[in-house]
Amino acid sequence: MGVIHRSLDMAKQIVSVVLKPGDTAVDATVGNGRDTVFLARLVGERGRVWAFDIQQQALAAAAKLLEKEGLASRVTLIHRGHEDLARYVDDNVGAVMFNLGYLPGGDRSLVTRPDTTLLALEAALLKLRPGGVVTVVIYRGHSGGKEEEESLLGFCSKLNQASYTVMHYRMLNQINDPPSLLAIEKLIQEV
Repeated sequence: MGVIHRSLDMAKQIVSVVLKPGDTAVDATVGNGRDTVFLARLVGERGRVWAFDIQQQALAAAAKLLEKEGLASRVTLIHRGHEDLARYVDDNVGAVMFNLGYLPGGDRSLVTRPDTTLLALEAALLKLRPGGVVTVVIYRGHSGGKEEEESLLGFCSKLNQASYTVMHYRMLNQINDPPSLLAIEKLIQEV
């Protein structure tokens, strides 16, 4: 592709500007493990990645990929939904990545849902350090995907502009509901 990138590529570009060696990052939806590997490389040997998924199949695939890449020691895989993020992750997170929808090659009836995704997003924003980012790649093409996007856009449009900058990146002339991207930068600690 030319200078205009897919939503996931854009999310990675944003995160790579912010995340530094030694940082803490979260992969809120492990999926096939590629985002987990990406984050593990960025945080370096002294950093930590917390990675969540409700499907053991996703965690097993990610563990295998992390082992192959020599990055397993930097990552804690958690067999829980992303709505439990606050129970495991400390403050001062540099980046949180969400890749919504369903596990590619997995059970398509198991999809992310607006209620749990909003809980996870709220927790992620509280854990984020000033200057940190949350990226949310939103897939609209599955059952409930459009509703999930609408709820996320509604939530983000109400975030305090003194505390957060929110961007919505979306392809307008592509068919088959291509994913869009929400990127949220935390400017200051909320009071």
